[in-house]
Amino acid sequence: MTGTATSTTWDPAQYLRHADHRSRPFHDLVDRVPGTPARIVDLGCGPGNTTATLTDRWPDAALTGIDHSPQMIEQARADHPGLAFRIGDITTWDPAEDGNPDLILSNAALQWVPGHADLLPRWTEALPAGGTLAFQIPGNFDAPTHTLLAELRGSARWNGRLAGTERPAVLEPADYLARLSALDCTVDAWETTYYQTLTGAHPVLDWMLGTGLRPALAALTDPAERADFLAEYGALLDRAYPATRHGTVLPYRRIFVIATRK
Repeated sequence: MTGTATSTTWDPAQYLRHADHRSRPFHDLVDRVPGTPARIVDLGCGPGNTTATLTDRWPDAALTGIDHSPQMIEQARADHPGLAFRIGDITTWDPAEDGNPDLILSNAALQWVPGHADLLPRWTEALPAGGTLAFQIPGNFDAPTHTLLAELRGSARWNGRLAGTERPAVLEPADYLARLSALDCTVDAWETTYYQTLTGAHPVLDWMLGTGLRPALAALTDPAERADFLAEYGALLDRAYPATRHGTVLPYRRIFVIATRK
């Protein structure tokens, strides 16, 4: 899912195929958010499946989910008609549009936003005292899922077709801690690696089809070309992540940050 301008088309059904695994970091993040926010904005809310669970923790909060993908917002509105979802761009979002929420939340979205660290001052300055910015992002860009994709994207066959589909970089936990501490926030930053067991044919490829492969797939509009690319990438992933008796294990490192304004 994403919150910034992109030509990528998102597939809610494919994304939700691994909803249990994808939602676990969200819940681990939210469990450590302090206080009782009255107004919450979820930036990059995707299909709304995790956003909707916030009503269990804070049933009286005004809740808004924002995502740049029309497909994701359509799914969120269909599945959760009692909640407010709208199309929006993280890079230009102004907290004042939503009454300066006291919890700004973003789950697995900021990695898609170039220069997202430069947005942190604007968001934290809009928080009231005791308000919180909480986000989690992937920290697995040196894993085979991503290094193999980068190598393939830069190969002689695909370089011309896939130039410009790289994902923006993220910072390390210590970097976010330093930046947000300098913005007069109390910061809780950590990382977790989940060892996920996937099943089925080409399970890691199926996982990547929901997120990391979306820009490349959007660039490959010819069906035969897309099939060739997926076959090549899938074979690389199958070798990097071999099946075992208990399934295919995918290490999944995530970075978590909670910054509360003093």
